[in-house]
Amino acid sequence: MNTTLYESLGLSPNEAKIYESLVETGESGISDIAVNAKIHRRNAYDAIARLIDKGLAFEIFSSSENLYNAVDPDKLTELLSEKQISLEKILPDLKRKFTHRLAPEEAYIYRGLEGQKNIWRDVLRVGGENFIVGAKGGWFEPKLETNRQNFLKESVRGKIKFYQLFDHEIKIQNPDFAKTWPGLLKYRFLPKEYSTNSIFHVFGDYVVTYTGLELFKLSDNVVFFILHSKDLAESYRKWFWYMWEKAEK
Repeated sequence: MNTTLYESLGLSPNEAKIYESLVETGESGISDIAVNAKIHRRNAYDAIARLIDKGLAFEIFSSSENLYNAVDPDKLTELLSEKQISLEKILPDLKRKFTHRLAPEEAYIYRGLEGQKNIWRDVLRVGGENFIVGAKGGWFEPKLETNRQNFLKESVRGKIKFYQLFDHEIKIQNPDFAKTWPGLLKYRFLPKEYSTNSIFHVFGDYVVTYTGLELFKLSDNVVFFILHSKDLAESYRKWFWYMWEKAEK
């Protein structure tokens, strides 16, 4: 049972267990429900009542013992749609507040795969040009496959440009790697003696440095140091163009 998925729809673990039990067994009394769902009978009463309130179960009245049954699972898609509508109502105000509170100078840290997803969201939000030094193909980490495809698709839609200085090893191990990039990419290669396990990435007023990288890998051990500073970002861009001119085409 995917408890996290049910929780995202607003169901408690007990509600999820009972709903799945009813879907599988059909009409059941409270005792059978408690046994099949492996929860205490007292908790089963409360959970089944909440499922009825949410429209996911219904009660069948009887002279002996009332029975309960599950509503068609398509009802779950309605719950998801309702949450999406509710989110869309408050999202504009949240985004306005988020934009308003952004400090002109700040520093913070992300970690691991979720950190990379946050960076991609920021890149799409800011748009424009991206400058990366020490690129190692870490964005092509297999665990990020779906997120990367969505990110690259949206970057093409937003006409976001990428200028990347790859480590020398990329050209040796996978010389055609950069040619698979679906968006607006220009790239060159750093000399072999300047390979590191780090990257810096500049976009908008942001400078992101990665540390702990390997070729074509991005693990939960990777740390992202984010600096939000217009002056720093401009400085890094100038340094980038100096390195770009010196790098191998």
